[in-house]
Amino acid sequence: MKFRSIKGTYDVLPDVSNKWKSIESYIHKNLNRAGYNEIRTPIFENTELFKRSVGLDSDVVSKEMYSWIDQGGTDLTLKPEYTASVVRSYIQNNLGANLPVSKLYYIGDLFRRERPQKGRYRQFRQFGIEAIGSKYPEQDSEVISIAYNLITGLGINDITLKLNSIGSSETRKNYKQALLKFLKPKYDQLSETSRNRFDSNPLRILDTKNKSEIELLKKAPKITEYLSKEDDLHFTEVKTYLNDLSIPFTLDTNLVRGLDYYTRTTFEIASNTLGAQDAICGGGRYDKLVGSLGGKPSPAVGFAAGLERLLLAMGDKNELANKEIKKIYLIGLGDKARSTMMKILNNIRSSGYYVEFDSLRRSLKAQLRESNKLGASITIIIGEQEMEEHCAQIKDLTSGNQESVPFDSIISYIEDLK
Repeated sequence: MKFRSIKGTYDVLPDVSNKWKSIESYIHKNLNRAGYNEIRTPIFENTELFKRSVGLDSDVVSKEMYSWIDQGGTDLTLKPEYTASVVRSYIQNNLGANLPVSKLYYIGDLFRRERPQKGRYRQFRQFGIEAIGSKYPEQDSEVISIAYNLITGLGINDITLKLNSIGSSETRKNYKQALLKFLKPKYDQLSETSRNRFDSNPLRILDTKNKSEIELLKKAPKITEYLSKEDDLHFTEVKTYLNDLSIPFTLDTNLVRGLDYYTRTTFEIASNTLGAQDAICGGGRYDKLVGSLGGKPSPAVGFAAGLERLLLAMGDKNELANKEIKKIYLIGLGDKARSTMMKILNNIRSSGYYVEFDSLRRSLKAQLRESNKLGASITIIIGEQEMEEHCAQIKDLTSGNQESVPFDSIISYIEDLK
C-alpha cells in the first residue's frame, strides 16, 4: 500500500522550510521587541472550552472540529483556534497577577475540518497576539498597528485593512432586531446557510460570501448606527489613533468576524493578490471572554494570522531585516500627548527597536516604576510641556543623562546612544 498525506494536510519540504524558519524568526523578534511574550498551549483541549467561547452556532463548532472521547470519557478537541486556549491558560495560571496587562503571542498548528482550498488546509499554522487587561482604544490601535506593520514588513504591501465596531451586547441586541426586521420580508431570497442562521445567529448572515446576498445586504441597516455613546467614542478614538499612525483603513460595517466572543472593534487585513480567500489576518476586542470562562472579568484584544496565507501573499519576497535591539519605554501623559506617543511608538518600532508603552493611562510615577521593572535602557517622556515645545524628554538609564530632543530627531538620537 502506498501511503499519502491526509486530505487537507501537506509536507513542508526542505526547500520551503528555511522560508518558514525565517518568517517565524522575524515574528519572534518583532513581537518580543513590542513587549509580547510567547505562550505555548496544548494541541488539544476540553471540547466544552471551544463550545463556550467560539459559540455553538459558529461553523467552527458546528461543522469543523476534530473531537473524540478518550479512554477516560473526556470529550477532547484538537485546537481549532488559539484565543480560547490562551485565555484558559491565562485564568488557570493567574497571569493577571503578574502584570496589569498581559501581552502574549503564539505560533503553532491548528485543526479544522473544512473544505481544503489554496492557502486553507485542515492542519494549518497561525501566529497571533493577545493583550489582556486594558479597555482603552490605544490598546486596540497598538494591536492593529502591530499586525499591519508585521505584514508590510514582509514586503506584502497590496493589502486592505477593514475595520468595524460591533459594539456591546446591548448594541448587538438592538441591531439584531433591526436586521431581522429588514431580512424577514426577504427570507425566501436567503441561502440555506443564511436561513439556518436567521433564528440562531442572524449577525453571522453578514459574513456571507454569496454574491446575491452581499448585494442584498448593501441596503440593510448598519451596526455602527446602533452603537452606544461609549461604543461610538471608543471606535472614534481607535480610528483617530490609526490615522495618527498613518495606517490606512476601510470601514466595513458587515465585518462581524466568525466567532461569538468579539465585542466592539473588529478588523481584518486582506491581500489583494489572493483572490476570493483573501484574508490573511483578523481579530478584534473580546472584553467578556475571560469572565465567561471563569476568570476575573478582564478586557482584551488580539489578532491571528495564517502563515500559509502569508507565504502565498509574499510570493518571492523576502524582506526580513532586523536591527540591534535597545529596550525603550515610552510615556505619554494626556490625550494630546498619547496621540503623538502612538505615532512615535510606531516610528521607533518600524526602525527596529524594542519599545513598550502603558495602555492603562497610569500616573507618571507608576509608568516610571514599570519602565524600571521591565529593564528599559531608555525612557521617553511626552507631557503637556513637551507637546508645547515639540520635544520629548529622553533619559539614557545606562549613563543617567537626560536631554530634550525634538520629535523628528528621536530615532537619530537613539541610534547615536552607545
